[in-house]
Amino acid sequence: MSRVKGNCDNFNAVHHQSLLLPAKQVIGSSLKHHPVGEPITKTGAAIQASGEAVYVDDIPSPANCLHGALIYSTKPLARVKGVGFKSCSPPNGIVALISSKDIPKGGENIGSKTIFGTEPLFADDLTRCVGERIALVVADTQRHADVAANLALVDYETKHLEAPILTVEEAVERSSFFEVPPYVCPKPIGDFSKGMAEADHKIVSAEIRLPSQYYFYMETQTALAVPDEDNCMVIYTSNQCPEFLHSTTARCLGVTEHSVRVITRRVGGGFGGKAMKAIPIATACALAAQKLRRPVRMYVNRKTDMIMAGGRHPMKINYTVGFKSDGKITALHLDVLVNAGMVEDASPVLPLNIVAALKKYDWGALSFDMKVCKTNHTSKSTMRAPGEVQGSFIAEAVIEHVASSISMEVDAVRNRNLHTHNSLSFFYEDSAGEPDEYTLPAIWQNLAQSSSFYQRLEMVKQWNDSHEWRKRGVSRLPIVHEVSLRPTPGKVSILTDGSIVVEVGGIELGQGLWTKVKQMAAFALGLIQCDGTEYLLDKVRVIQSDSLSLIQGGFTAGSTTSETSCEAVRLCCNILVERLTPLKETLQKQMSSVTWDTLVLQAYAQAVNLSASTFYVPNFTSMRYLNYGAAVSEVEIDLLTGETTILQSDIIYDCGQSLNPAVDLGQIEGAFVQGIGFFMLEEYLTNTEGMVIADGTWTYKIPTIDTIPKQLNVEVMNSGHHQKRILSSKASGEPPLLLAASVHCATRAAIKEARQQLLRWSGLDEPDTMFQLSVPATMPVVKELCGLDIVEKYLMRSSAA
Repeated sequence: MSRVKGNCDNFNAVHHQSLLLPAKQVIGSSLKHHPVGEPITKTGAAIQASGEAVYVDDIPSPANCLHGALIYSTKPLARVKGVGFKSCSPPNGIVALISSKDIPKGGENIGSKTIFGTEPLFADDLTRCVGERIALVVADTQRHADVAANLALVDYETKHLEAPILTVEEAVERSSFFEVPPYVCPKPIGDFSKGMAEADHKIVSAEIRLPSQYYFYMETQTALAVPDEDNCMVIYTSNQCPEFLHSTTARCLGVTEHSVRVITRRVGGGFGGKAMKAIPIATACALAAQKLRRPVRMYVNRKTDMIMAGGRHPMKINYTVGFKSDGKITALHLDVLVNAGMVEDASPVLPLNIVAALKKYDWGALSFDMKVCKTNHTSKSTMRAPGEVQGSFIAEAVIEHVASSISMEVDAVRNRNLHTHNSLSFFYEDSAGEPDEYTLPAIWQNLAQSSSFYQRLEMVKQWNDSHEWRKRGVSRLPIVHEVSLRPTPGKVSILTDGSIVVEVGGIELGQGLWTKVKQMAAFALGLIQCDGTEYLLDKVRVIQSDSLSLIQGGFTAGSTTSETSCEAVRLCCNILVERLTPLKETLQKQMSSVTWDTLVLQAYAQAVNLSASTFYVPNFTSMRYLNYGAAVSEVEIDLLTGETTILQSDIIYDCGQSLNPAVDLGQIEGAFVQGIGFFMLEEYLTNTEGMVIADGTWTYKIPTIDTIPKQLNVEVMNSGHHQKRILSSKASGEPPLLLAASVHCATRAAIKEARQQLLRWSGLDEPDTMFQLSVPATMPVVKELCGLDIVEKYLMRSSAA
């Protein structure tokens, strides 16, 4: 009885841990550009936590406001003959049913656009995928609109239509591809044939499949369109690309662009899903508002959002690799099929991004054939680290396969294929930077030391030898992530009381952009060196994006918008400091000291222009650069259930001279956890026709307190000064997501131990290392790879003993 009680106590100790998980966070601050570089609290954090922050759905409805809900296709390819309702009489509260037929004369059926093409707002006579918008139900309340959309009956016809293309293999058979323009087409590196000829071993046509992932922002797609005087339309939107929405809506309504005004205060999570995918939501509201001359708003429910979102691009990859007996890879070739869905969106950039992340190792020579497939699925769009997360994982899968085939420790193979600065320059050309900027080797070694990596490898081996039903694995991997700067506008104005208002093209998505912008404004204006300028941070306010107030805002994506917005603000402030300096010098001659408030009042009195606008355009030679990081993860798997517990993850990530190390720390941790979702948990499943069946939290599982690392240690590395970077800073939003592959690789190591044990129980000595762990590595996947019959084998062994 006491033995049973002891076992129960142990069980409770394991499964009822404190919700306060241990962690070590190492950040550094810099006083050189005060207050830039200091870990100040993120702007708006308190009102976000209290629920006071105003998002689009929090804006009070104007008088006579209507509500919309989308009716979407349930067929992958069909003619749409009509839309009705299940009951004889229309559902309660319906005011109108808006479709492509309601687009005004002179307008276009356009729902979103990128540099590669456009997407229709509504299906015309033909719907080309499940989830395509067919119509908008407009009702007196959101509930009535949602109920009506659920009761909608679409009359489909499929006669004389070809079968839909629902797989990338079918796309290849029917040559259904999107063109990849030359300017975003990646180039092969080295001589593949020569590299293969030098190889001692070869792996030919190994296959990897990577799935999709849903954005799972807290705030789903939402917008409010309000007709204004003079035939204008004001749109409040949760959007990463207000400029794109602005022009799209004008084209749809058939009006001039000065007749549309788009306002975005903040976005409740984007991850790329509030870029192109947010545009048709707002455009549909605007179309209905124009037709009915009443405000129209919409908050898309989670199920509909998941069905229509599209998400990350699924892929099929085949690779052939040649390598030496010491693990040095001499050549790699990839055949990649990207499922882009029914329209281009931003999909043509995927090949470039895949290759950029894949190049983190020295492959000797690298060649590829990448096809962006046009299929009858919802269009896939950019999601945090689009293409890069897949490319980085493909690299690790190849490394793991090479190590297994020559029975070599995988970490040794990674070490063998890390870049020197010479090979880095060969693979990345101008993005590689100077030798002292290549911090990955130092990160790699420092992480081994700070995480006790080699000691833990030995401890894991000992632990596995003494535990039959639970196995552990540990893995270390690097990332090299290329980013690009984009042109960004900014405007800074100083008011009579000395307070400062700032506008930038970048959108606050929760990534701390406003915080860094405020710090930059305080630093740059502080260079005037008046009394009181040390307190300027409290005087700065960043205001919402308004597409008529500040044009050419571009899109907030790619991890670099915070730094480019900061640079635009710095340039504005430099102009203001230049205007104020002569006045300050004059005042100093008249009085012993000049305060900031006095200087501003005198500037107003003497008609000095205290508002400045700029458009920061990055230098072509320095607009692309590389980010570096590494992670070690240790996991424990339960052989009987397939449950994976992440015991510890250690991360070192180079932020250059961080603009705000506390904000960057949050970005690193958040990206890593979102990556865990992709690699371990999130199954964005569809049926054979492309209908999303994982359409809510009951079936779609994101990381929670139970599935994140039990201990997460993060070091924000402040590396040396990078002269070509903005105040020597580097991006942090997307690259750390790639590091979550360390959890997947550690899980594979643990499964490998379980399979070796199973072989020993069977009386076999040969190694069993050739297996592939799919993404995501869910419990059933892990359990099956560990061997479903291990309990019986254990019982047989016990009875024989």
